[in-house]
Amino acid sequence: MTIDQLYKIYRQYPSVQTDTRKLKTGDLFFALKGPNFNGNEFALAALAAGSAYAVVDDAALAGTDSRIIVVDDVLTALQQLAKHHRQQFNIPFIAITGSNGKTTTKELVYTVLSAGYKTYTTQGNLNNHIGIPLTILSVKDDAEIAVIEMGANHLREIASYCEYTLPTHGIITNCGKAHLEGFGSIEGVRKGKGELYDYLRANNGTVFVMWDYDYLQTMSKGIATVVKYGTTNTTDIQGAIQQSEPFLTVSIVKGAHIPVIQTQLVGAYNLPNVLVAVTAGRYFNVPDEKIKKAIEHYTPSNSRSQLIEKDGNKFILDAYNANPTSMRAAIENFANIQAYNKVLMLGGMAELGAESLQEHEGIINLIKQHPWKAVVLVGGDFLKLDHPFIKMANSAETAAWFKAQSFTDTYFLIKGSRSMQMEKVLSS
Repeated sequence: MTIDQLYKIYRQYPSVQTDTRKLKTGDLFFALKGPNFNGNEFALAALAAGSAYAVVDDAALAGTDSRIIVVDDVLTALQQLAKHHRQQFNIPFIAITGSNGKTTTKELVYTVLSAGYKTYTTQGNLNNHIGIPLTILSVKDDAEIAVIEMGANHLREIASYCEYTLPTHGIITNCGKAHLEGFGSIEGVRKGKGELYDYLRANNGTVFVMWDYDYLQTMSKGIATVVKYGTTNTTDIQGAIQQSEPFLTVSIVKGAHIPVIQTQLVGAYNLPNVLVAVTAGRYFNVPDEKIKKAIEHYTPSNSRSQLIEKDGNKFILDAYNANPTSMRAAIENFANIQAYNKVLMLGGMAELGAESLQEHEGIINLIKQHPWKAVVLVGGDFLKLDHPFIKMANSAETAAWFKAQSFTDTYFLIKGSRSMQMEKVLSS
């Protein structure tokens, strides 16, 4: 079956699903394969559950049901279908990548642009080779702007996403020490994230650039349109922090008439995320008052810079992910908070390759520079190093320790890589 033929079926049944547990009647089921599963085995069950068609790549299923569609490779077909759908639109597609802050940036940009346009965006963290095609295929005919998040942990990944996302605008939040196991080095991170700039440079695109970062200035050279944001007057949008405790308050001092934005975000490190949302809003002519209102009404979720008050204590829950760059920023921000009793509960950082022990030791040395009521280091390479702090094997053990302490009037920072599931410290 050709992509044109498959697209005609998709237009009749535009809800795409890859998980039979989430199927709804009329869905178009794509039988993807992974290391531990083979979606082809569930194709007939998907049809029995109400799926309109099942797209498979197991030739043995041909003819077993008239609603079985056999393709050479299901994942490739999904991505090609997404590209075909993308090509039906002549609207801005804004791609966002970076080592830290990309999901918060995506949510803020989406919230601001939704104040002026019918905008579609990545749901949750569907930012990989499967999630991005699914996001594109969720964009309806009434779309005026799409905001697509792109995650990556190795070279050529962002370049491959651009082949079917066809972005017109791009944002690289930053390039930090993340996924070093896949990228090899900080230079590899910049090259990998820079594939978004490479695509936009070659296709007359527009980028929104955090001008405080010299490396992004260099990386963005040669791109047709560069819109600058940051904390200096050399930018199109200039902002400053008014206060960062407990929540970040930002003033826009150039480029927009927004003297105060009182966010619900914790941490000064969220300033660039707020500024790029303002910048995108202004670029697409969203009125200043709507930009301000949209950002002020945004509440973080999914364990990203959340401030939680519980049992007489305050918790900064920033446990969705961690790498050396984000961990340092979170610790330094927490150290600056005016509170008498402060406790760190930090999980190990994943995917750092040969530099992992060194990076964990660097975090330990940073922790030693500040006074704390208690420090709990959990799992991963924290367990392999000598340090004077409390060691825990996992988040469940940490939760049991925490429950036994009877803390009151205490401020906590809870952070770690996704695999550590540090949010369980509070949910247990």
